[in-house]
Amino acid sequence: MREDSSKTRTGCGPCTTPLAARHRGAASPQDGRLKRGIPQAGRQLLVWYLVASHHPIMSQSLRPYLQCVRSSLTAAMSLSNFASQASERHNVPEIEAQTSPEVLLNPLTVSRNENERVFIEPSVNSIRVSIRIKQADEIEHILVHKFTRFLTQRAESFFILRRKPVKGYDISFLITNFHTEEMLKHKLVDFIIQFMEEVDKEISEMKLFLNARARFVAESFLTPFD
Repeated sequence: MREDSSKTRTGCGPCTTPLAARHRGAASPQDGRLKRGIPQAGRQLLVWYLVASHHPIMSQSLRPYLQCVRSSLTAAMSLSNFASQASERHNVPEIEAQTSPEVLLNPLTVSRNENERVFIEPSVNSIRVSIRIKQADEIEHILVHKFTRFLTQRAESFFILRRKPVKGYDISFLITNFHTEEMLKHKLVDFIIQFMEEVDKEISEMKLFLNARARFVAESFLTPFD
């Protein structure tokens, strides 16, 4: 009988190097190709990034927060067609118009810490979701501002993205009953949750490569003075 030569690999994806070995400092061929084009100053940051990208601790700590946001959004997504009580033959998002207090529901804040929170404002025919993105230092504050500005300038491509965020938050979404009639409700919730998952990764990656590039530029500038 022919013996099966396949073996169980403990690595991730096509990489055959075990994940534990990578954490100890061993590099896979893919890592070697990446490091050839990166200066010495940025290699340590790249190693930290590669380890962090395969480490599940961050996603596990974020899961309860996202699960709470998902449950709250799902409950608040029960929207219906409601004509304006102030203007005849008009249907406007009541959460934006603020003309009929009786159709506004109690707002809800889901907070992970003082720097990360979600503000949910439901009403009878619309819901406004505002997100405060984590900003640990001044660099992350600048990156978040540039990133959210890039998105809000293209708000029409996202349909539910608000051009101007609510004061105190970095980005806001506006979902009306027309959106829930044309799209699947659980997919709208999935989109917001996925955005919250990916935005932290994007900011962290940009910060790592920005620091690596800044160090390389500083070393190149100071080399003639050695």
